Amino acid sequence: MKRIIDHFLVEWKTRVNRKPLLLRGARQVGKTHAARALGATFPVFVEFNLEDDDAARRIVEKDLDPHRMLLQLSELVQVKITPGSTLLFFDEIQAVPNAITALRYFYEKIPDLHVIAAGSLLDFAIEQVGIPVGRVSSLYMYPLSFLEFLVAVGNVGWAKTIIERQPGEAMSDPLHEKLVSLVGEYVAIGGMPEAVNEWIREKASRAAKIVHADLLFNYRQDFGKYAKRHQIKYLYRLFQKAVEQIGKKFIFSRVGEYQKRELEPALELLEKAGIVYPVTQSAGQGIPIGAQADMDDFKIVLLDVGLSQALLRLDIAPWFIDPIATFINKGEIVEAFVGQEILAYSDPIAKEELFYWRRNSRGSCAEVDYLVQIKENVVPIEVKAGTSARIRSMHMFLDSHPNSKYGIRFSAYNYAIDQRIYSYPLYAVAKVFLDANENMRLALENLVKP
Repeated sequence: MKRIIDHFLVEWKTRVNRKPLLLRGARQVGKTHAARALGATFPVFVEFNLEDDDAARRIVEKDLDPHRMLLQLSELVQVKITPGSTLLFFDEIQAVPNAITALRYFYEKIPDLHVIAAGSLLDFAIEQVGIPVGRVSSLYMYPLSFLEFLVAVGNVGWAKTIIERQPGEAMSDPLHEKLVSLVGEYVAIGGMPEAVNEWIREKASRAAKIVHADLLFNYRQDFGKYAKRHQIKYLYRLFQKAVEQIGKKFIFSRVGEYQKRELEPALELLEKAGIVYPVTQSAGQGIPIGAQADMDDFKIVLLDVGLSQALLRLDIAPWFIDPIATFINKGEIVEAFVGQEILAYSDPIAKEELFYWRRNSRGSCAEVDYLVQIKENVVPIEVKAGTSARIRSMHMFLDSHPNSKYGIRFSAYNYAIDQRIYSYPLYAVAKVFLDANENMRLALENLVKP
């Protein structure tokens, strides 16, 4: 399964001043698979799972001497680990937090060795021991984007067409309708790699639903690994109930009988685990957008729309039968889909943040679903679940923000340009970000190569 991250991993591999790399992201988004795919490009690939392999764990946790580690790890697997020709991969590195500190000494004492580490709960281990500043790089991973999904299901040509299409250049009606239906398929299945693989293999939505149920169970099982015992009940309640507020300002009192002071730390834990992402309200008058953010005013999206619907126990069959009508009826899910796409096409060298804008004044309420920085511009984004052309809030934002020159609308409509509003179909979120970021363009072009 080809991924956007592949390009950035190769970029890291060939970098002159290369540092040990942390692959970061939630459980089961494909970190191990990505590391193994990169390993296939090396003469030697050596992998150790520090959660399952007791012998490797004892070698790594003994002390911080990288030369001793290499010697003993080589003996353990009977493979010579050679700088310059070996990729050394530590999976589930959070099982030995001290190993994160050891990455510094790999960089300082064996700089020619390629070292990658990954872990589903990595941020919690980093919280314990810190991260060696200036000695370690990070790349962030997310579920499959829509373009990655298209490539995975065999529609590489259509993905390439989306990449090459110019704003305002309408897609042919038959292809537009087919791509809109595929967005519906993606929203139903989601972007978790195992769910996508099962969908490809079985062509039955129940196969993906089984994967979603398993993943949700595993996420719940993880609560005990990073939460204090008294917090687990709050995590369970948030995990089940927070998703009901997708697309709305998050209100703690809507979760249940617990208080904000009890729920807020639990929500922060879910965010650190990569399960939820806040969409924070910002005035959006300049960059960085976060400089004018109100941290107490936020919405949330879950990491994956397929998992969101599984938590809500929604029937996903309508996405296959009549996607346009389903877009209209499930607008909050479509909004979450666009948020997921924004994350997926962000530069993975840093953790992306999501923002939105809202104005509450007597007789004049307005809200823009997302604010993004494109080059040095703050760009408002509205998501229209159906084909409605009304974008009053967008115009209000542009009229009150003279430094924002244009806005973007995603909907079931075809491509169009109307004065300051660029309209893209829902299947073309990637186009906005590849046009603004040369590295993302190269990554997506690599994705659709034969």
